[in-house]
Amino acid sequence: MTAVTPELLTRFDVPGPRYTSYPTADRFVEAFGENDYVLALAQRRAGAPGKALPLSLYVHIPFCESLCYYCACNKIITKHHDRGDVYLRYLAREVELHTAHCGTGQVVSQLHLGGGTPTFLSDDKLRELMAVLKRSFSFAPGGEYSIEVDPRTVTAERLAVLAELGFNRLSFGVQDFDADVQKAVHRVQPAEQVFALVESARRLGFESVNVDLIYGLPRQTPESFDRTLEQVKALRPDRIALYAYAHLPERFKPQRRIVPAELPAAPSKVAMLSRSLQQFMDAGYVYVGMDHFALPTDALAVAKRQGRLHRNFQGYSTQPDCDLIALGVSAIGRVGATYSQNAKTLDEYYDLLDQGRLPVVRGLALNRDDLVRRAVIMALMCQGELSFESIEAGWLIDFRRSFAAELEQLAGLQEQGLVNVTGEGITVTAMGWFFVRGIAMVFDRYLQADRNRARFSRII
Repeated sequence: MTAVTPELLTRFDVPGPRYTSYPTADRFVEAFGENDYVLALAQRRAGAPGKALPLSLYVHIPFCESLCYYCACNKIITKHHDRGDVYLRYLAREVELHTAHCGTGQVVSQLHLGGGTPTFLSDDKLRELMAVLKRSFSFAPGGEYSIEVDPRTVTAERLAVLAELGFNRLSFGVQDFDADVQKAVHRVQPAEQVFALVESARRLGFESVNVDLIYGLPRQTPESFDRTLEQVKALRPDRIALYAYAHLPERFKPQRRIVPAELPAAPSKVAMLSRSLQQFMDAGYVYVGMDHFALPTDALAVAKRQGRLHRNFQGYSTQPDCDLIALGVSAIGRVGATYSQNAKTLDEYYDLLDQGRLPVVRGLALNRDDLVRRAVIMALMCQGELSFESIEAGWLIDFRRSFAAELEQLAGLQEQGLVNVTGEGITVTAMGWFFVRGIAMVFDRYLQADRNRARFSRII
């Protein structure tokens, strides 16, 4: 940890993808549409019996009762909960269209409800949604079933309903416990409320509780964030996701309400990250990678130790490499060698479903080079090591010849102590884990050819 200096963090403070996929979503094209997606579903269904990849489901619930100024998610601000009722009817149609193409009873080992605010839906509507999903898919025992929770929208009683519905993992959006920062981003939630909910979640037997934090928000200082870190350590969630705030008001309209003069300067952001890394490690958390920390007993930390870590559109996962069916407005999925994204507006999403069509409006069919590079990037992002022999055997290439330019770039990272490159492969060092996005970027063919990286968040 002593080697992860503010100077090194500053050096890597550049824009870059998060690699929840490769190629990244900004490479999707409108030439990829419903027909391409239906073909991918048909190919999955036609696969050898019992040999299909496990299935993951993502359901996007876009509604929120109030606006958080930092938010870059696809969301709809409304207090009219009947809009959720209409949305559920269309979600049910989308599920029916999927099962028409890939059959009922597909085994699901992972479910994630995101948003927006999934708990915008009432308990009865969440029951209705889960009933629709369980009629169409077969949920595997011991799977990972998670939901994002706004602490302001739930009680201990509501958490009990989530447990009853089969959810075993919760993610609480905290961002910062400082009252002044909360006011600046229009998200006021007392720390006592979060502590009480986490205690209730443990009493109810949830397997894992995650807390989301953001550094770089308006009115934050290294000292104020230190106080939040102390409270988080006292809360002791099983997992922590620590994100850097990306201020892109030209792309995300809500961020225009943030006063630029109140944003912390770059040195303060670096100090917050540096102190966070040190504090969480000192508190016994395992640095899983990217922005994620977990207690040693948590399934995510265990998966990292055992080399079973994977990555999908929700981030790091313990589940094996799998297809992802994404439901709801703007949701992004992966089936076979394709990525797809649904319509981004409710009007277009509803209109396509009214026509009896799957609401896919863009995506990508991966070519051979994409697939090889995805294998390389995901090995580095998840296992922290890459065997030349395994890539060569799997893809029938000469790794050193195919990636000569990339290996030359890695030489500079090796001099900085971030990677070790040998005749057998590449290994990310303990220090290199903190900069794994920068290491993966070396193998991103699209990024290397594109100097306009402003659309990505910064690595630090």
